Amino acid sequence: MEDLRIGVIGIGLRSSLALAAHRPGRGSVVTALCDIDPVALKQQAAVFDARILTEDYRELLRRDDVDAVIVMTPDDTHERIAIDCLRAGKPVYLEKPLAITVEGCDAILRAARDTGTRLYVGHNMRHMGVVRLMRDIIQKGVIGEPKTVWVRHFVSYGGDYYFKDWHADRTRTTGLLLQKAAHDLDVIHWLAGGYTSRVNAFGDLMVYGDLPRRAPETPRPEGWLKEFDWPPTARRDLHHVIDVEDVSVMNMRLDNGVIAAYQQCHFSPDYVRNYTVIGTEGRLENFGDGPGDTVKVWNTGPTGYRDDCDIAYRVPQATGSHGGADVQIIAEFCRFVREGGVTDTSPVAARMSVAAGYMATMSLRDGGAPYDVPALDPDLAAYFDAGQP
Repeated sequence: MEDLRIGVIGIGLRSSLALAAHRPGRGSVVTALCDIDPVALKQQAAVFDARILTEDYRELLRRDDVDAVIVMTPDDTHERIAIDCLRAGKPVYLEKPLAITVEGCDAILRAARDTGTRLYVGHNMRHMGVVRLMRDIIQKGVIGEPKTVWVRHFVSYGGDYYFKDWHADRTRTTGLLLQKAAHDLDVIHWLAGGYTSRVNAFGDLMVYGDLPRRAPETPRPEGWLKEFDWPPTARRDLHHVIDVEDVSVMNMRLDNGVIAAYQQCHFSPDYVRNYTVIGTEGRLENFGDGPGDTVKVWNTGPTGYRDDCDIAYRVPQATGSHGGADVQIIAEFCRFVREGGVTDTSPVAARMSVAAGYMATMSLRDGGAPYDVPALDPDLAAYFDAGQP
């Protein structure tokens, strides 16, 4: 089997995906790099030994020696770049979120269907051990039929990761209830077996709105992702535009009747996702979200709190970034490029997570008013559910 020759568009913070795709002699190799930062382009070229370097992604799309592309550019560029890739006939791995508006998502999905070019969206949490373990527990019926899902997302590095660059600008992301929560909303949908149909939300910019900012066009501080300040109010050198919320809560009704809730805070001292799923015969909850951590199940009762639970499951050990998820998701993408067919990730699910996050953001900026989530064109849904035939 010859290696897939992969071009990477955007070689910044998510370079771990490119590294997972660079396996010369084992199925895929990164042969081309594109980035608008010439310094980053030169630095990464040495890592991959890539011989095709460009600051214009359209050059990659014209090449016959690039079989597929991975797009890891800022969120507001996804729609334009993805559609260009699809129209050029290049199978594309598009990092989540699919786009920053519902309309942008639907435009990408239509382009994939109309061109017949394969589209894959990088919701790598579907390949994380803790998520797959929880889904397996649910599918085995250990807690009965899921009826409600609660997610708390503590983001200790939030001020550094999301408020020192373009993530803090709503014109680039819509908001962190879309950008950051897209992963968890997708997981909620996957575990619960339905998509959000109605939302309301509240949120605010409570901490980072009044802290010192950098002047426009000023580079991020050296070591900004390696050296972190504490407490959050001590942080400096924030992005010159900050108009997204640093804390938010969101309520959802899914189309199968499940009630769900999601909470996000960017000034927590710890970084962890905590899921609770309650079914007709028990509940599960994760304690830690990485390899070796625990998912507990209580399915006898009624009792008071029991720390020992009824069943304790260990999250499988794995190596690599994101608990081994990046290696797994790239492997699935490469198989999909070669063979097509249904994948664990789903462009429809990616669209629905964006739609939920987008409408929730509209709600929180409208005083918490409830919003309905726009339905997806049934013909588009059917095309992707069938594996993009």
